[in-house]
This record gives sequence, C-alpha cells and structure tokens, in this order.
Amino acid sequence: MTSGLPRRFVDLLTRPRVAGAAWWSVVSRLPVYLMSLALVLTVREQGGSYAQAGLAAALYTFGMALGSPLIARRLDRSGRTVVLTATAVAYPAALAVLVWATRPGGWAQPLTAFAAGVVLPPANACMRSLWARLPLRKEERETAYLWEALLAEILVIGAPLMLAALMLAGSAGLALTVVAVLGGLGTLGLAYTRLPAGTEDAPTPTQGRRHPLGPLRDPALLALTVVMAASAVPIGLLTLAIPAFTDLHGAPGGAGVVYACWGVGSALGAVWLGRSQSEVAPQTRLPRLLLAYAVGTGLTLLADSQVGLAVALAVGSAPIALVSATEMSLVSGIADGRSMAEAFTWASLATVLGDALGQQAGGLLMDPFGPRTVFAVATATALAAAGLAFVFRGLLTRRAAPTVKCAV
Repeated sequence: MTSGLPRRFVDLLTRPRVAGAAWWSVVSRLPVYLMSLALVLTVREQGGSYAQAGLAAALYTFGMALGSPLIARRLDRSGRTVVLTATAVAYPAALAVLVWATRPGGWAQPLTAFAAGVVLPPANACMRSLWARLPLRKEERETAYLWEALLAEILVIGAPLMLAALMLAGSAGLALTVVAVLGGLGTLGLAYTRLPAGTEDAPTPTQGRRHPLGPLRDPALLALTVVMAASAVPIGLLTLAIPAFTDLHGAPGGAGVVYACWGVGSALGAVWLGRSQSEVAPQTRLPRLLLAYAVGTGLTLLADSQVGLAVALAVGSAPIALVSATEMSLVSGIADGRSMAEAFTWASLATVLGDALGQQAGGLLMDPFGPRTVFAVATATALAAAGLAFVFRGLLTRRAAPTVKCAV
C-alpha cells in the first residue's frame, strides 16, 4: 500500500507541464509557514518588545485575512500571470522595507507588516485551483490534494528549520528578507510556467458587482467551511496544551519534540492510508475521517508523561492530513469554476480562524483548569466537527469537474 502512493506522487509531480507549476508552488509557499515567527524574531532582534513583535505579527495576519479573498477574486477574474507577478514584486518589497527601513516603536513598522500581509501571493489558492483544472483523472486529482495536505505538514516542520539555518549565517532580518525574495521568485515561476493545453482559457466577463461573500453564497461550500473551521479548533487548543503539558511534567524543552511527533504522525498517516481513502466518495469519507480524528485527539487524555503524549499525538494525528486532502477535494467539486481560487481562499481562512479561536480558548482555559481539561475540550470539539460533517453530508455532494477556467 505504501509503495504505491509514493509512486503516484512521483508520476504526478514529474509530469511535463505539471511539474513546473507544482515545484514552483512549493518555493512560493515557503513564507506562508514561517513569516509570523520570522517577524517576531526580527522585531525582537531590532530591540523591540514582545508586545511590539506580537503587534507586527498580528497585523500581518490581519492583513492576510482581509486581502487574500480580494486577491483571490482578482486571480479568478484576471488570471494567474497578472496577479502573481504583482504580488511577487510587492510582497518581498514590503518586507524588505519593514526590515531595513523601519524600527520598533514607530507607526511605519506595524503599517508595513499589515501591507505585507495584504499582498501575500495567493500561491496556495492558485495551485489548488489549478489542480482542479488540470486534465487529470479522478484518482490523480485525489493524489494531488493528498500531496497538498502532505506538503503542508512538511512545510510546517521544515520551513522553520530553514529559517533557523539561515539565521546561523546572518541576522533574523536577513533571513526574513531571503525567505521573502525566495517566495517572490517562486511566485514568478508559478506565474509564467507553461501548463497543459486547455487548462486555462480566457476569462469570462463579469456583469455588475459580485456579491461580497462570493462562492460562500453556495450553501454546500458554506457548510463545508463551517466544518473546516470547527475541525481546526482542536488544533489550536492542542497548540496551547502541548507546551503546558510538557512544562507540567518537568520537561519544558521537550515541547518541540512532541510537536514534531504530531506532524510526523500526520504525514505518515497520509502516506500509509492515502491510497485506500480515494476509493470512498469524499462526502462519505470526510465524516468518517473526522470521527477518527476525534478518537485520535482523545488519546491525549490517556497520556501521563511526555513520551506518552508524543506517542498519543503521533498515533492520533494519522487522519489529519487525510481530512485536509478530503476537504480540498470537496472544495474543488463544489465550487464554481469561475471562483475556484476564491473558494479555496475562504476554505483556508476558515481553518486559520478555527485555529486562532482554539488558541484563544486554550489560553483562557489553561490557567484555571490545566492541559488535561484542554485536551478534553479539544476532543469534544473534534466530535462536534464530525457530527456537523454527518449532518451536512447531504449538502456535500460531489459535482462534476468545473468546465469554466480562469485565464493565463
């Protein structure tokens, strides 16, 4: 089983006129998974307080949340070349200004952080919408979204390590600048790489103003984003509970190892179980996977040591990447082809919102109740997300592949 899936990844990611977009998209997404941390380290290196560093990171995230749906909407209307080129230049330029022309304590640095978030290149939305449009068989498209989920796990672990390696050779500000420039170059590569014939056609003129919610007017997509937000809340809760648990058990420095086990378990679960999952319809698969995810989250309640928690997370996280891949597959089947990138952007924002809500709730619960209570709340929330998926299963009906495509 495991030997077949890596072979499918290799076949897909080395295919002519598919490999270029896939690999350029990896480079373009490096900043997504480490920029908040890089901003904090840079502001602190410049002499700023943690409050000032947190403000810069928060405004960057706020700008991303406000700007990404608008940029994705423009991507659907104008095509990848124009939008990706503009953001590939604007994003590293904004971050370079932040690092080399602003300092903590003034108004310019927070404003520049916000601007950088607004113009973050829409590489995630672009590549995931391209997977929906590329001439692929159903099982190949499922493999593509499983690759996307696995890639996210790899970048979550690997991108901060790359940042640390760059900092060994220079300052945090220089490392941030290098990562931003690499992301811009990757975005330019994604903008100009050639795709198979027929993947993208001329844009369809839009009459009048589009609804502010865009693709979320579709009840099926709205229901799916609600499920995605709910299923991300336990991630945020565990993000707070893991270091608190390791601290309580006398090993505060072991939190990083435990986090790594969490990510590795999810990645291995995708590789080990991914092949068999594609045989089940995604609207049927999602509730089952979320139920398994809830059971896996509940394993944390059995942990009584740092090693026990690491094992519980490694085993319990096996369905996480599969949940993400199934959600992407459903988005590609539900969304209108004219707003595919925007649909993927709203889906991503739903998970970011759910994660942030979980972290906030975890912070409020931690002091009075402790990490075990937070583990219990995470398990209950995961069960609630699975329940929602079962309730909405009738809406999450797989539709035909979109036939309207965006422009080059």
